Amino acid sequence: MDISVKNITENYRERMERLVLFDPLYALERKSGKDESGKPIDYYGLGLLTLLFFFENMLIRNKKAGVLELTEFLSNLTQGELDLSSDDYIKLSREIIQIFRPPSGKRNRRKFYNWETGKEEIIQYSILKASHFDAKANTQYYELDEQGLELIFATKEYFSEFQLSINQLILRKQLEKGEFIGALRQIDEMRMDVRNLQDKIYRIKHEIQRNIISDETYRRYESIVDDIHFRLSRENEEFEELKSFIKETKERLEHETYEDKMKKAYGLILRIDKELGEVHYEHRNLLSQSIDMKTTALNAAHESLYYIGIDSFNFKEQITNKLLSSPLPLETSRNLVAPFLYLEKGEFWSPLAVFAKQRIEKRGLEEEGRNFIEPLEDWEIQEDIKIQQKNFKYIMETILRVIGDKDSITLEEVIDFIKEKGQGDILNYRAFYDFWLLLHYNSPIKIEIEENQNHMLDKVIELLERDYKWMKVVETHGKLQPNDRYIIRNMNLILEGNKDVI
Repeated sequence: MDISVKNITENYRERMERLVLFDPLYALERKSGKDESGKPIDYYGLGLLTLLFFFENMLIRNKKAGVLELTEFLSNLTQGELDLSSDDYIKLSREIIQIFRPPSGKRNRRKFYNWETGKEEIIQYSILKASHFDAKANTQYYELDEQGLELIFATKEYFSEFQLSINQLILRKQLEKGEFIGALRQIDEMRMDVRNLQDKIYRIKHEIQRNIISDETYRRYESIVDDIHFRLSRENEEFEELKSFIKETKERLEHETYEDKMKKAYGLILRIDKELGEVHYEHRNLLSQSIDMKTTALNAAHESLYYIGIDSFNFKEQITNKLLSSPLPLETSRNLVAPFLYLEKGEFWSPLAVFAKQRIEKRGLEEEGRNFIEPLEDWEIQEDIKIQQKNFKYIMETILRVIGDKDSITLEEVIDFIKEKGQGDILNYRAFYDFWLLLHYNSPIKIEIEENQNHMLDKVIELLERDYKWMKVVETHGKLQPNDRYIIRNMNLILEGNKDVI
């Protein structure tokens, strides 16, 4: 078996960074303290609960979470399980916090050997960070740092990059079930995800401007920015769908507010609408920042690479003098100047051009000189669309007669039916084959009429929208030749939907 070492060691540092996040928990596990009854203290479990305590405070936007607040939480949590005094609980809280955030204020460090680069490297990470200091009470408050959030997300068995998308899905399910209290909590988590993304985009933007010194690095950052922009775009679409769903729910509850239960639900949905709108606004700003980062920071970095190349390249010294000072073989000279010659030009054409209408003229009647074909007027285009819509509707009606109660049919079966009914003339028209090509190109097709749309398949969708939701057309084995003029690949048309639902 041929195993690639490069594939195994690729992104070794990134994997190690994720493992290192658990080091503080393992450090707590190695502690061997006992309570006054001699019962061992579960430092490992209490450490995880401490992280969840600070995470909960971030969700409810409580910025006053410090040693005393953690002490009260641990005391209430372990009541009946541990025999500790108040001073012992304060000491326990300080010990746990100091593991996650060293007293010196410096970030935690871990030295490791990077098997990808062959060098010893250091990973720095921060689980807890100081939020603010109350000078009057002489109290320091803490909150989870970025790596602390990643550690929390890792305990739920999914990557932090997709946390917002997952929360959007959970929120939709909660709204569908009418769990409005849980939905509000989910929106708070989404707010935290958006702010975490904001910090990440800010950091990457500065890294791009500071770290791009080679084309390889530029390509890597370009890929990262593209991934971020794609994910933000998908999340923005989901926000729009959630907004529409909440609007429908709100309109439905408006007519049922005569019941006390419905009044409460209506008040909650108004609050959900407001808070989700705030999160969506912050998220749209991130989408704008990602576009700006892609168009500004990356372009600036690309230009810097270009000028670095210009400054380090001397054309006269490295090309002209080398070419003229010593005689070179012809092939070597060509290779030397090849990068500075014009690029090769190639002409391409679309296979669909074969099916375009051809200009046919009788021999001897050609006019002197040739002119470009004049574009069609708008009314001519609309007239052509109407004709094709009518043709496609007729073909779809024929298919529905053949398919009956089934949910799929092949093109071969349709052609056989047309021939049996003595309607073979249909097969001589180009529109029949355009119809199948268009279905295959757009498959799968959502059977839904959109406003202000003027599409070739509109009449077809009107025929199907009552009984079906989706239409798929896929190629199958064999080629068909209905007549001497046309050959087409056999296809399978599948209809999916609610035909049997009353």
